[in-house]
Amino acid sequence: MNATINLENKHFPVLLKELISIISPLYGGTFIDCTFGQGGYSEKILENKQNNIIALDRDKDVLSSTSKFQKKYDKRFKFYNLKFSQLDQIKLKNHKIKGIIFDLGYSFNQIKNSQKGLSFSDKGKLNMRMGINDFSANEIISNMDENNLAKVFKVFGDEKYSKKIAKKIVEKRKDKNIKTEDLVQIIDNVKKYQKTKIHNSTKVFQALRILVNKEISELINGLINSFNLIPTGGIIAVVSFHSIEDRIVKFFFKHYSEERNSSRYLPETEIPKKCFKLINKKPILPSSSEIKKNPPSRSAKLRYGIKTNDKCDFSEFREKFKNLINIEDLR
Repeated sequence: MNATINLENKHFPVLLKELISIISPLYGGTFIDCTFGQGGYSEKILENKQNNIIALDRDKDVLSSTSKFQKKYDKRFKFYNLKFSQLDQIKLKNHKIKGIIFDLGYSFNQIKNSQKGLSFSDKGKLNMRMGINDFSANEIISNMDENNLAKVFKVFGDEKYSKKIAKKIVEKRKDKNIKTEDLVQIIDNVKKYQKTKIHNSTKVFQALRILVNKEISELINGLINSFNLIPTGGIIAVVSFHSIEDRIVKFFFKHYSEERNSSRYLPETEIPKKCFKLINKKPILPSSSEIKKNPPSRSAKLRYGIKTNDKCDFSEFREKFKNLINIEDLR
């Protein structure tokens, strides 16, 4: 669930105060906002006139906001319509990068845009594409075989009834093209006697969104590219919103901040050096007052690391989540 929504339909950048307290000691350079959205983080950072922002977003719908930023902040703001796995494509001449920020949530505008079809309250053709996509949710629901559908729902959504839902989808699509409201009805019919605190469709919709937008490989490649881009002493900070994201981010920072293979019998040159220094080993969570103001923020977790080494072998990182990437490649 996106963590920028509240009852008044206002945009609240999650953990903003905590994020600023982490990066403000590095003020006086360029920060990369990998998920511009509605510009909450970027705007706060640009309040300090010593700072510049390079912003990325795969969603073209943010262009109206970025044009306003460009007009207001001129040369201190630059936007690229790219996925954050494409960080290596941005131009960094004359920029001293101090921090790279990822907010993995969805904005209020994105959730409320019925054409994107991210919400189970929408009606019409299934979509879920956030921009620069190869396929939509409609293509998945219409064409993917039953076993793979069940696997996607189970692994990416932790959906207990994944097999039953997949079976019903395959039966239903023989008669008609399944739209958003049809998928919600299928899930409701399967889970009609189940009492849960979350909406019946939450897990399946999460799974489809992850698959359509390749969120696993995007995050992994984005984190690796951010490490390669930022100089030693710079900060990489990530706000995640569900367990799969947090598991990836946690491994990235924790594994590469520990002394590994430190046998005294190995030559010093063969012992991998730590790539990050962690100030907070546990995630930073929203305060009770923030959750009260913006309830969906309750699932947010902020983790960050300070780069300590220019070279790092991320083969173990990719191998750790190979199974998730393979499922993401199912069609």
